[in-house]
Order: sequence, then C-alpha cells, then structure tokens
Amino acid sequence: MTLVDERLIDEAGFRMSEATAGDFFALLKPRVMSLVVFTAFVGLVAAPVTINPLLAVIAILSIAIGAGASGALNMWYDADIDRVMTRTKDRPVPAGRVTPGEALSFGLVLSVLSVMTLGVLVNWLSAALLAFTIVFYAVIYTMWLKRWTPQNIVIGGAAGAIPPVIGWAAVTGNISLESLILFLIIFLWTPPHFWALALFKSEDYQRAGIPMMPNVAGQASTRRQIFAYSLILAPVGVLPWALGFTTVAYGAVAAVLGAGFVWYAWKVLGMAADDRAMKPAKALFAYSLLYLFAIFAAYLADCVVGRALAMGGI
Repeated sequence: MTLVDERLIDEAGFRMSEATAGDFFALLKPRVMSLVVFTAFVGLVAAPVTINPLLAVIAILSIAIGAGASGALNMWYDADIDRVMTRTKDRPVPAGRVTPGEALSFGLVLSVLSVMTLGVLVNWLSAALLAFTIVFYAVIYTMWLKRWTPQNIVIGGAAGAIPPVIGWAAVTGNISLESLILFLIIFLWTPPHFWALALFKSEDYQRAGIPMMPNVAGQASTRRQIFAYSLILAPVGVLPWALGFTTVAYGAVAAVLGAGFVWYAWKVLGMAADDRAMKPAKALFAYSLLYLFAIFAAYLADCVVGRALAMGGI
C-alpha cells in the first residue's frame, strides 16, 4: 500500500472519500437539470394564479434537487456502461472519484429531501409528481427500459416531460390541459433529440450493449422515425396558440421553430448510408436543444407580456 492509499483510509479502516464538491455537482447532471428547471419555471409562471414568491423559489429548488437526485441515481446504476462509453467515461463514478455507495446515498437523500420539502411547504400533488418522475427515471427508465428496448427513450421521455406539469401543479394544485400540452411538446421532442445523438454515437452504445434505435432497427429506420416525429412535433408546438392559451406572436415563433426542426430532420433523412461524419445528425441534435429552449422561452415571454398588458389595461 502506498502512502497515498494509506491517507485515504481512516483509523477504523474505512476508505475516505476523494470526491470534491465539483464531483458531487457533476452527479446532478447540471446541463440536464438546467432544462428541467427552466421548463418547470415556465409551467409555474404560465399557471393562471399567482404563488407566494418564497414558495415559488422553494418549488423550483425542490424540482431542481429532485432532478439532480435522478441524475445521481442514474450515474450510480449506469457506472458499468458509462465506463465503456467515450461520452460518459469521465463521469465521477466510472472515473473513480465518487464511489457507487456515495452516489447512491447522495441520490437517495436528495430524493427524499426534495419530495418532502415540496410536499410539506407547497402541496402534495406536485410532490407526488416529483416522486413519480424520480422513480420513473431512476428505476423504470435507467434500470429497465434503457437496457431492454429500443423504445427506451420514447417511454422514458415521460420523466423529462413532467417538470412543467409539476411547476403548474405547485401553483394551482391541479393538472390542466395547458400543462399537459407543455408535457406533450417535450415528450415528442425527446425521441428525435436523442436518436440524433444515437446516430453519431452508435458505436458507443454498441460497446455498452444499449439497444438504441440505430443499433437495433438500423440507421435508415432511425432517420425515418426522426423525421416522422418532427412532423408531429412541429404542429403540436403551435397547439397552445391554436387552443387560445397564447397569442399569435407565440404561434408565429413556434411555427418557425417547428419548420426549422422539420428542415433539419429532412436533412438527416437524406443522409447517405456511408456518411461517417454525420453532420446533419449533429446539426439536428444542436438545433433540438435550441428549439426546446426557444419555444419555452417564447411561451414564457408570451405569458409575462400578456399579463403585463392586461394589468395595464391595454
């Protein structure tokens, strides 16, 4: 045993953690968390009633912590496959900076903390939805769907689509058609977003034994399904305006964004079978991130401006 090894073991013989605060922060999947928090915030603001600002902050923080808990549990369970994928091999658990036990404990503690805080201080419907999201992502998706079916991301996408519904429920104590449409936008966005990534990372998934669509159904079938989903997503993105929840300004922005998504998906559909660079797939993946942020930002702006004008009597 080296001197360094000895320093990592306390007098009782237990390994002392080498993890830094940054490693535990990485367990939370901050980039994924940022989208979760943003869409939840839009759902919260879009709700037709107001909420105490302090309770709003508590709700958003609870949702953020719950999303981070899901990420930590996912990294705990997926350490074996993360280790063989170039995209994930440097994550804290496979890299050895955080032990599996630390990641598991961290995720469980944050899960309980986030759900109980939201339930006790805000309302139990939003807490129940948050608990369902954590369980669905960490157990149903991570432990079962991801390694079992190429439809993993389709079904599992429900977990990532619920945050705006949680935000809405935190304010109103109920679930509405408007919040479900926000759910549907994210739900339909998820497959083409992740399948675009899977196209140019298929070798990674192949090594890890994950049945992503390109590895099971082939690239041609995946490209057709991406295009089919884009054709459904584009009009659904405009649906809030069509149903009278937003103004025509949002509808116009959503229509343009949807047309862009279809155009990028069309370019993916037309990729040559021997295209190794896969620039269209990479472009769609990047655009899909912009699409989700922009369409929810437009929704948020429409709600805020609309209420400001209404309060001003204009």
